[in-house]
Amino acid sequence: MAKKNDSFNPSRRKFIKGAALTVGTTGLAGAGQEVNAAPQARVQWDRTADVVVIGAGASGLPAAIMARDRSATVILIDANHDIGGHAMLSGGRVPLGGGTSLQKKYGIVDSADQVYLDHTNHKNREVRYGDRDLVRMWADENVATFEFLIENGVKFVDEKPEVVNGGEVPRLFVAKVYSDDLSETINGRPGSGLVRPLEKSARAKGVEILLKHRMTKIIRENPTSGRVLGITAVFENKNVNIRARKGVIIATGGHTSNVAFRRMFDPRLTEEYQVAGEPWTKQNADGEMLAMDIGASLWATSNQSNEGGRGVTKTRHIGVRYGYENLRWEPQSPMFAQAGGSGLTVRSFQNLILVNQMGQRFWDEMDNSYAFLSACLGTNGNLGRDGKANGGGPIWAIFDSDAVAREKWDPKPPNVDLNGWFFSADTIGELAGKIKNPYQRHPVSPSVLEQTVNKYNGYVDAGKDSQFGKPGPMYKIQRPPFYAAWSTPILHDTLTGLKINTKCQIIDRNNQVIPGLYACGESAGGFALHGLPRVTVFGRVAGREAASANAS
Repeated sequence: MAKKNDSFNPSRRKFIKGAALTVGTTGLAGAGQEVNAAPQARVQWDRTADVVVIGAGASGLPAAIMARDRSATVILIDANHDIGGHAMLSGGRVPLGGGTSLQKKYGIVDSADQVYLDHTNHKNREVRYGDRDLVRMWADENVATFEFLIENGVKFVDEKPEVVNGGEVPRLFVAKVYSDDLSETINGRPGSGLVRPLEKSARAKGVEILLKHRMTKIIRENPTSGRVLGITAVFENKNVNIRARKGVIIATGGHTSNVAFRRMFDPRLTEEYQVAGEPWTKQNADGEMLAMDIGASLWATSNQSNEGGRGVTKTRHIGVRYGYENLRWEPQSPMFAQAGGSGLTVRSFQNLILVNQMGQRFWDEMDNSYAFLSACLGTNGNLGRDGKANGGGPIWAIFDSDAVAREKWDPKPPNVDLNGWFFSADTIGELAGKIKNPYQRHPVSPSVLEQTVNKYNGYVDAGKDSQFGKPGPMYKIQRPPFYAAWSTPILHDTLTGLKINTKCQIIDRNNQVIPGLYACGESAGGFALHGLPRVTVFGRVAGREAASANAS
């Protein structure tokens, strides 16, 4: 496992500010030598490598390993105290196809052409807006990337694969959890079985990994022209200038944690929405913003809000701030103090109602579609007179002790977080008065919440929800104590990012390649496929192409 630093910092990607640094190229040399340039832009290189990779997640690690396989020297930096990024907490699901060794083991016939057709199907909203040149490259690289993962130590559960992401060909294999040690896996998720073996392989092959190094500048010859020469990172409050002879690869993980950036794609996504992967890692758009400072453009931006992928998802774990769809924080996790609670996992939304910040129901609780999510993000009775018209505000699950018994919940810490995310009371009116949260813009009216519950109980008696059409409402909310649990939706995937070509080179606003700058993973735009299959392939390709470039 990675060597840990003494100072614990749960954030992998801090929000960064600062413009790109302009330098001249005359006299470019190795570590410790100055670049001749204007005095205000003079740089002294502290470190040098052929390829510098920013972000040690499921895209950056393959990029670093592939560059080393092509004989390039590699420095890999990450702002967190450990490697892995969001992938560490993922389900480890790797649906790559085209005829992989494990597909063949189970007699599954597949091809790169079929992979391409399945992922450009106009009927599939998740992928139909993609850049087809990028999808074609991705399809052609599926098999090589899957075998690359196996060659670098990733072990998959030996089960017949499932069909996912459209099409009819089974392609999904799941990585094995790396170990039983939560100090290694962070929360015991299968994603650890992807990133830990890749970390081990990267270190064995000579990749230099620098943790707690936060990129703050991309150094280019001129503000918006010329070659990218390296980066500046901050480590222990000191600048470290790292020269990249062949290329810089941005694999910083996307933008979901950056409220201002994500609102460019959907103004409704204000600060109250939780983000998948937090508090372990944050996707703060650092790579995108610094690349845009030196001329990079975004690509296929409609993918972020086309309601076809997992940009926003319904929470399954209520009563805590971080109820990531497929992740329940374990009390033994080294991140548990920051997470605040495990959450109550909802088996059936028949056991509760969902109300907005005004205490009113607003949609069928059983619905998992984007119609439900749009209702959550709607005005929800907020007239916006306080200058906060955007955003739907908190969503609260309201239920009683009978629901607790049916769901077999234990509504106490560490399962719930009593610091503003979970409340209980002996009456509905008293419960309304207790709901206080940093994002609750209005007090919940006791009379409104009482009316809401009474009306719903009437629907149970009638066997029909005449207001929102919840199918066969089953259970009254009538037995104390009563509970309110945070159930606000989660921002899941970054589905757009920097414009790249099929070599993962970043393209500027004039549709020209920025020499020496690459992007992969959720920092790259053009293909909105969810999860690990996209980021591993583009990471491997970025590493190969950067290592093959001419040195500066």
